[in-house]
Amino acid sequence: MSQRLIAACIAAPLVLILGGIALVVPLPYASYSPGPTYDILGKDADQAEVVQVDGHEAYYDEGQIRFTTVVASSYGQKLSLGEALSRWLDPDKAILPYDVVHPPETSQADEKAEGAVQMTTSQDVAKAVALTELGYDVPKAVQVALVDEEGPAKDKLLVRDVFKEVDGEPVTSADQVVEAVRKHDDGSLVEFRILRDNRELTVRIKPKDVDGTPRVGVSLGLGYEFPFTINLRVDPTVGGPSAGLMFSLAIYDTLTPGSLTGGATIAGTGELGADGKVGPIGGIEQKIAGAQAAGAKLFFVPKDNCTDIKGLDPDLRLVKATTMHEARLALEKWAGDHDAALPSC
Repeated sequence: MSQRLIAACIAAPLVLILGGIALVVPLPYASYSPGPTYDILGKDADQAEVVQVDGHEAYYDEGQIRFTTVVASSYGQKLSLGEALSRWLDPDKAILPYDVVHPPETSQADEKAEGAVQMTTSQDVAKAVALTELGYDVPKAVQVALVDEEGPAKDKLLVRDVFKEVDGEPVTSADQVVEAVRKHDDGSLVEFRILRDNRELTVRIKPKDVDGTPRVGVSLGLGYEFPFTINLRVDPTVGGPSAGLMFSLAIYDTLTPGSLTGGATIAGTGELGADGKVGPIGGIEQKIAGAQAAGAKLFFVPKDNCTDIKGLDPDLRLVKATTMHEARLALEKWAGDHDAALPSC
C-alpha cells in the first residue's frame, strides 16, 4: 500500500467526522417560517365572534379578513449548518442573523412582554383608525398595556385601564404617570383615577422599590376613549404589531352593513400608525406564503415592504397598502371587480 493511499485512508474518516461535526455545530443564525393565519371576521375556538361590539350594531358576513404570522426559531436555538441549509433551500423560509430575530440583552420574558404590549396597542390603534374612518372623534389617552404578574398593580389595574388622574392631577402623558409614581419613595400610596368599561374608578397602590426606583408594575401604552366597546378575541399566544391594518379593516367591516370583501377571503399585514399610515413588517414572504396556503385571493403589502417582494409571483393578488383609508377603498373596488386596477408595488 502506497503512502498516498495510507494517508487517504486516515484522512477520509477524519473529514467525515469533521463534516459531521460542522453540520451540527450551532451557527449565529435563526429562521422565519410561515405561521398560521387568523380570520378576524370569524369565530374563535369557543365559537364566539372574534370582533365583539357593545353599544353599536354589528354586521357579520361570510367574507374572511385574515391576519398573517411568522414562526421564528426558538429563543436560544441557533441553527446548525444542516438546519440552515435545509431551510435556505425551502423557498417559503428565511435565514436571518440570530441577533436580528432575538436581539442581544433581551430575555425570552422580555420578548413575550414586548409582543403582548405591541398586540394590545395595535388592536387599540386599529379600533381608533376604523372609528375615525367612520367619522367618530376618538380622543387619545394613556392606558395600561401590560400588568406585571408579580407587581403591586396585579388585580388592581387591568390591561386597557385608561388613566384619567394621578394624585388628583389630570393625566396628559405617560411620563407624567411615571414621575408621579417615583415621588412615592416614602412608601405612600399612589392614587389613580381610571376609566374601565365606561366607569370611573379610584385605585390606590403602594409602589415597590425596584433597583432604587418606586414602581407599580405596569407598562404604559397609547390608549383611547372609545364611544362604545369593541373587543377582539385574539389567541393570547400571538403577539406583535403587524396585524394592525387587518384588524382595522375587519372592525370597519363589522361596523358597516354589507361585506367589505364581497364574501371572499383576503389577507395582509402591516403595522398601523395612529395617523392611519401602514408601516413595514418582517417576514413578508413567509406571510404571503401563509396567506396563499389559507386560500386568500388578495394580500395587502405595506408600501415599504415592496422592495422585499420583487420577483415574487404568488397565486394571489398583491396590493400595496399606504394607509388604512386607501386599503379600504382598494378592497371595496376589488370586491366589485377582481380585475380592477389597484395600487401595486
